[in-house]
Amino acid sequence: MKSEKLTAAFHIPMDYSQFISSISAARQPNPVRISSKLAKKMSSVIMLSGGMPNPDSFPIKAASISLVDGTTLEIREQLMKRALQYCPTNGIHELLSWLEDLQMKLHNPPTAKYAPEKGQMKICITAGSLDGINKVFDMLLNPGDNVLVDEPNFPGILSGLRPLGCNIIKAPSDQHGIIPNALKEVLSQWRTDNVHKFQGKTLKFLYTVPNGGNPSGSSLTAERKKEIYQLAREYNFLIIEDDPYYFLQFGKTKAPSFLSMDVDGRVIRCDSFSKVISSGLRVGYLTGPAPLIDRVILHLQVSTMQASSFTQIIVLQLFEKWGQKGFLEHTDRVAEFYKKQRDAMLAAADKWLKGLANWYIPNAGLFLWIKIKGVSDTHQMVTGKALDRGVALLPGKGFMINGTEPCPYVRVSFSFASPDEMDQAFQKLAELIKEESE
Repeated sequence: MKSEKLTAAFHIPMDYSQFISSISAARQPNPVRISSKLAKKMSSVIMLSGGMPNPDSFPIKAASISLVDGTTLEIREQLMKRALQYCPTNGIHELLSWLEDLQMKLHNPPTAKYAPEKGQMKICITAGSLDGINKVFDMLLNPGDNVLVDEPNFPGILSGLRPLGCNIIKAPSDQHGIIPNALKEVLSQWRTDNVHKFQGKTLKFLYTVPNGGNPSGSSLTAERKKEIYQLAREYNFLIIEDDPYYFLQFGKTKAPSFLSMDVDGRVIRCDSFSKVISSGLRVGYLTGPAPLIDRVILHLQVSTMQASSFTQIIVLQLFEKWGQKGFLEHTDRVAEFYKKQRDAMLAAADKWLKGLANWYIPNAGLFLWIKIKGVSDTHQMVTGKALDRGVALLPGKGFMINGTEPCPYVRVSFSFASPDEMDQAFQKLAELIKEESE
């Protein structure tokens, strides 16, 4: 296909300086942070440089963590001292190496062997994926810059973008994600022969959740991804690929990622363990071109400083126990669990909501995005009457770029409730819809 030939044929040199915000451009390294180079030598040098507390003063000595399979993770005294100590800003070296191997296995990025200044793949561990994403926004956006997002979108993303003063522009989408032809029509406003650019500013990036979008449940097809990547090359914008539901795809094969087709070094991928290991450990990671990831690291040096050493050690110990094969087998089991949950919710929807609402079947993720018939705005129904009857739903307007307009949608999650609870909830929702439509 044409897009595949273009992707394989050549690499477009990237000028990353044009994407960096003025705030990020002004950031300088924090000289007291532990470098990766120093961290590797700490056992063989006399440490007078760092302000690290002496680990002999820590009150926690060791820990034993029971796993659901009956085995345990043992964090003994020496490892615990490391778990309770500062670590390099970009993450613990062994965990970074493990994640690099995982990304090569799953995505095999073309940029892996590039020179750093040419956009070589680099990984940075963050305190959860959302923290990393917002650091990326800070790195890229000046007031008045333009960004593309699909709608509906996660409120945490929209709330992170709005205070930055950027123009949030809708990328048209359907149940299969962003529509390339409709996106191209939007992008035509940035043609070199078109003087009607948004406030004279160029487009910085496209943000998208390619699998199991929150709240829509939509997933981009491989062919659409190829077309969108070619548009990114043609109009020279970055792609922020936020993929927290990558491991919760319900098909037999997983769709190729934007990272896997990134010959230029224009994709920043955001991954999370929240859905497959633990949401409370707060361990996420960014993968992208080194010149951009390095700017994120400079921000982390003066904010969180690092993701928790303790939680990184827990995750690392778990991964070393499982190996890559064991980890992927675990994610397959998690995906199968949520597929059964999804099927139970779809059965309840078919039973109670037929004729009252429309929805489509999500192929990934945790959500069903339901359009209520005969109700122009679900906000009052959801936040008032539904909650009074013991059913917690989310109204759709909070997921829209303009959150003040009426919205007939509700988001429901199949992650937590039992099949019986789903059935009860949708029976009550059906009663409410009928009352609202009368």
